[in-house]
Amino acid sequence: MEKILLKNIAKPDSHLLENYLKSGGYQGIKAALKHEPDAVIQIMKDSGLRGRGGAGFPTGLKWSFIPKDPNLPKYLACNADESEPGTFKDRIIFEKDPHLLLEGIMITSYAIGAGVGYIYIRGEYEFGAKRLEQAIEEAYANGCLGRNIFDSDYSLDIYIHRGAGAYICGEETALLDSIEGYRAQPRIRPPFPALSGLYQKPTVINNVETLACIPSILERGPDWFASIGPPKSPGPKLFAVSGHVKNPGVYELPMGLTIRELIFEHCGGMSGDKAFKAVIPGGASAPMLSVEDIDTPLDFESLAEKGTMLGSAGVVVMDEDTCIVKTAYVVNRFFSHESCGKCTPCRDGTPWMTQILKRLEYGEGREGDIELLESLCTGIFGNCFCALGDAAVMALRGALKIFRSEFEYHIAHKRCMVPGE
Repeated sequence: MEKILLKNIAKPDSHLLENYLKSGGYQGIKAALKHEPDAVIQIMKDSGLRGRGGAGFPTGLKWSFIPKDPNLPKYLACNADESEPGTFKDRIIFEKDPHLLLEGIMITSYAIGAGVGYIYIRGEYEFGAKRLEQAIEEAYANGCLGRNIFDSDYSLDIYIHRGAGAYICGEETALLDSIEGYRAQPRIRPPFPALSGLYQKPTVINNVETLACIPSILERGPDWFASIGPPKSPGPKLFAVSGHVKNPGVYELPMGLTIRELIFEHCGGMSGDKAFKAVIPGGASAPMLSVEDIDTPLDFESLAEKGTMLGSAGVVVMDEDTCIVKTAYVVNRFFSHESCGKCTPCRDGTPWMTQILKRLEYGEGREGDIELLESLCTGIFGNCFCALGDAAVMALRGALKIFRSEFEYHIAHKRCMVPGE
């Protein structure tokens, strides 16, 4: 398919404003400024664009929740934290084509009536932050940001806020707390950010990839975007593929292609031509799928029917030599480490699960450990302030559901059933 999000990244100095303008950049915001803000929101609704950060919530609908009061300050927060293991798609946008992201922020801010936008970027992304800073400076110097952008009546300021490497900041309300200078912890909802977000004012939080989709929709129209991929999950999608494939990387493809097509047609197949065993389709929090599900389409609805999710589209591929018990242990250890500690089920439950999985992996498993893990999952799921605890549970439940025999083997034989582990 024609590249939309990655069309500029292979060009020399693609991050510079002059080259972005040569490639047709900033036509989307100019088109948006010719419409009333409500009309821009309707265009987003008609396009069917759904959030690319994990939840898949309809973008135009999210924008429409913002109050219309022109005297009420409003904010846009761009989530560039990208801390989900297996996910590295957003960084390619703000490192190689930062003005595309800025244009998406401009259109969104105009549509919701925000005069200030924040880009919350992961602390480890130092190079990406510098690229964004340079792009923002160029935009201000050339009238693309600040007062009366593009000679219109609309004004916008954009600021970068760098995080400090905490996974919890990917949760939207924890992200807002971090921008405000507080310890990043999820807030109780309601009220939702659309009514009381940053500095207790109406706020929209969108992911980098979501915002990068917006300029082309304004430029080409919502029907064009809606014609790409499945009707309920339209548009191009960035898939960050890692693990046991010959050609890992970021691929821009229409939603709805199958797991098999992604691995064997676009990624060159399995490393060493080994057999495919399992895949995590949407970052570490998405339950894994087995070879029986290899022809599942990669879209929101199809993956939900299989008991997993597209999430951030961080596709982690595993071959026949992968120990699923070890994988579950490593994934759960991450979630345990990254818990903010605000709520008891996550704070105490995830370390307990990690302790059990560790002894299973090191040949010290006991009878009843699997049942204890399942009991802990029940106690954690749905009882936390945010989705971190649920993510740990979903990942583990997926492994136990499909590869329960491997967990049982570890207990019975005090070792792994996979050769070499």
